[in-house]
Amino acid sequence: MDKRGRGAKMSSPQNTQNPSNSQTPPTTAKKERRPSMFDKESYAQILKERLRDSIHDVQYVEPPFDDSIADIGKEWKSALAKLKFANSYRMEPLKKFQAHTVEIKVQQILKESLKDVKYDEKVFSHLSLELADRILLAIKEFGFHRYKFIIKILFIQKTGQAINVASRWIWDVAWDSWVAAKHETETYVALALVFALYCE
Repeated sequence: MDKRGRGAKMSSPQNTQNPSNSQTPPTTAKKERRPSMFDKESYAQILKERLRDSIHDVQYVEPPFDDSIADIGKEWKSALAKLKFANSYRMEPLKKFQAHTVEIKVQQILKESLKDVKYDEKVFSHLSLELADRILLAIKEFGFHRYKFIIKILFIQKTGQAINVASRWIWDVAWDSWVAAKHETETYVALALVFALYCE
């Protein structure tokens, strides 16, 4: 004798009136194969289906198979990427830093930039940065490859005092060098120091 819990349903015998239901197995509908996203024609269609429930309406999407689009991506990535050079095993520069030539150029920049400028602390705080950038660009035009440059600009007001400026560096005497250029007026002295360090 079976014990059945409350609410249990009794199994009903199969319907014998329609014998065709019991004899044929249920047929499954074949699924359509989804279009490939790598196919040019179906790329826009896939995006439309994916964005169907969103508020965006995709009118037309340019598939990313055009060479011009790929080139733009390469240019953008190359602009962000850091340049990597193969090890050349070169222990000396192709073009050695020429202190005398750089000194003349820095002296010329100081003379042109400070021709009619009078001493002012607020003006000189910005002017020192502008001068350093201008000197750096001028030095890079000489084409001293694999050199790093450090530029210091000092403005010293003339009030009857004496001043000593000293710098200490650990460097290679054979390839590293430095340049000092000075511009003097009645009220101040402008001093530009350029340090050129060769990176092997």
